[in-house]
Amino acid sequence: MATHAGFEKLVADAKNNITEISPHDAAAKSKSGEAVIIDVRDKEEWNDGHIPGATHLSRGTVELDIEEKVPDPNAMIICHCGGGGRSALAAESLQRMGYKNVRSMAGGFKAWKAVGLPTTM
Repeated sequence: MATHAGFEKLVADAKNNITEISPHDAAAKSKSGEAVIIDVRDKEEWNDGHIPGATHLSRGTVELDIEEKVPDPNAMIICHCGGGGRSALAAESLQRMGYKNVRSMAGGFKAWKAVGLPTTM
């Protein structure tokens, strides 16, 4: 079994520099129009199901494409991935780019589904 110690340390360090949000809070902020949900998972993961209304910007391109999708650096952006690691890295990176109101959804899409929130294909 592969170890991911380096990745896990990177994620832990990123989580010290970002704010996490629960799936329920993310859903409420998205529904009210207060936040944009950015799905940083791979395209295959997105195709298997995603959060209604989310925008797909894979982890490999989020920094390149975010300014076109969300030009306002004060907009609330909630990043999510499968389990919360990649979204923490993305959130930290967006903060370094000057976005001031970035969150990472704790537990990712797994947590979203676990609490019974809606998904779509």
